[in-house]
Amino acid sequence: MKRFLALTTLALTLAFVSKAQDIQTVKAPAVILKDTHGKTVKLSDLKGKIVMLNFWATWCVPCAAEIPRLVKWQGEYKEKLQIIGVTYPPTNTAKVRRFVRKNKINYLILYGSKATKKLFEPSDDLPITFIIDANGNIVDRIDGVIFADEFETKIKPLLKTP
Repeated sequence: MKRFLALTTLALTLAFVSKAQDIQTVKAPAVILKDTHGKTVKLSDLKGKIVMLNFWATWCVPCAAEIPRLVKWQGEYKEKLQIIGVTYPPTNTAKVRRFVRKNKINYLILYGSKATKKLFEPSDDLPITFIIDANGNIVDRIDGVIFADEFETKIKPLLKTP
């Protein structure tokens, strides 16, 4: 029994290490988009902050489900964290603005496109979030709705680094 537990532990450890080695940091693409007020925003201007780049759509039910958590985290960690919601595909400006007001979104909303998303991920899956470190490198991604445990393990540790 002890040998079985030891082998199981070793196998799980090797699998974890192997998976960790598959994750490579990559420089975030140079993205320049417009916000809901028409202001141009460069992703590179946010160096020094941890960025959660969240692709979403007004029609996406799972996207809407995660918004309250994103609003909460942006409010709590605004000194070191910048959440950016990138619309996919861009919709009517008035519709996006109404959606932002209705959901009391306190983070940056930028108008994206399918081409913008393809710079990060070729699929049409939503929501999807890319985590960008303070140096502008993509260090992780979250497919689907972001839950509190993922924030605790994937983002919060980055917020503690100087």
